[in-house]
Amino acid sequence: MTLEFLSPAVTARSRSPMERQAVAAGARLEQRDGWNVAVGFEGPEQERERCRSSAGFADLSHIGKVEIQATAADLTRIAMAHTGAPLELGAAARADGAWWCPFTPERAIVICDAAAVSDQRATLEEAAADCDEPASIVDVTTAFAALTIVGPLARETFARFCALDLRPQATPIGGFRPGSVARTPGAVLREGDERFLMLFGAALGQYMWTVVADAAESLGGGPAGVDVLDPIEAPRPEVPARA
Repeated sequence: MTLEFLSPAVTARSRSPMERQAVAAGARLEQRDGWNVAVGFEGPEQERERCRSSAGFADLSHIGKVEIQATAADLTRIAMAHTGAPLELGAAARADGAWWCPFTPERAIVICDAAAVSDQRATLEEAAADCDEPASIVDVTTAFAALTIVGPLARETFARFCALDLRPQATPIGGFRPGSVARTPGAVLREGDERFLMLFGAALGQYMWTVVADAAESLGGGPAGVDVLDPIEAPRPEVPARA
């Protein structure tokens, strides 16, 4: 007797926990890197205008997420080998197209493109093999859902369900803020001037979609497909506003 029936078919697709809500909102799905991804809604022009004038939110649950747990010394050693600097709590490091996001001195999540997650995990496992103490490298892509909120009213959207301080002086570009998000454990990464990535437990996907949709729509915003999101640029220093 074989147990092949327990293995997923090579054509099996991974699905976001928010897929049902996205489809109900008019999402057009495409298969990318083994995932069903919401690539568009009403149309690119309408969605880009939403992101330019108010707030658009996109389901990015498919992006790769690899968790590292190690001693503070070993995590620092791994991070320095990949980013060139030790990780700093409250800030994410950008290296080779990935974000290194520290939750604690002993725990971080590396966020990368969906297509790069296998290579990223393999690279980190190789680095962990040289650690002084046992280290854990786990692909947590399906454990965390993700929403990106973009636009001039992105912060106001967050303010309606989240108490994290996302003002530029508190959260500059590259700032990473773990904490309570809509009364649940989560984290927010500021990826650009008006672009924020929110991570939260996948089991809360449907709840979080509803919360974000209600907040964004009250400000004239709404859902956007991943195809209207601009590429992420390398973080740049922000110039403080003059008094």
